[in-house]
Amino acid sequence: MENETGRIEAFSDGVFAVIITILVLELKVPEETGSDFWHGVREQWPHYAAYVVSFLIIGVMWVNHHTIFSHLRRVDRPLLFLNLLVLMVVSVVPYTTNVLAEHLMEEGGSANAAAVLYSGVTVAYALAFLAFWWYVTRVGHLFHEQVDKEGARATRVRFGLGAIAYPLTVLLAFYSAPLTLVAHFLIAIYYAANQIPIPLVVEEERLETASDLRK
Repeated sequence: MENETGRIEAFSDGVFAVIITILVLELKVPEETGSDFWHGVREQWPHYAAYVVSFLIIGVMWVNHHTIFSHLRRVDRPLLFLNLLVLMVVSVVPYTTNVLAEHLMEEGGSANAAAVLYSGVTVAYALAFLAFWWYVTRVGHLFHEQVDKEGARATRVRFGLGAIAYPLTVLLAFYSAPLTLVAHFLIAIYYAANQIPIPLVVEEERLETASDLRK
């Protein structure tokens, strides 16, 4: 299935684009009019905050997804299903974002429950993406020849940090929904500023390997 990576990435990009569009559509139009209009806008700050955080989370997801596919020369059937699993989980983010925004400042436990739901989906995404990356690096047969396969496997631990950080936000959600949203914002900023490079084989080593194979 060589030359299929572009098709799969284009399909995935379309899904990410739709998800981000849905995030915007979840922002509500203020019901207030006249002198109360700006008051109505301010009252919806939980929706704006949740939108910004979720946009960053999805944006980082897309960047990581794009980075991986830029290093693949082919795909196979298991990878297609793992990619669908990742997209399935990401597609739920607009729903959990809206739920959290609606209940963020409420009392009586609904805010905490909404935060638990929101964090739970991010945990599911982290595990799905980790499974995706582990499969890609397990054998390395899908990578371009320039990719350092052993070096790529060494990045598994850093790729898997989300599987540790996001469960902690679930615990935090039982204490405070607003703090949970802040925690997700900080995690998204960390991943946005600290992308994990996939190591490449230096040109001399690659040429030497090719020479050995010809012998």
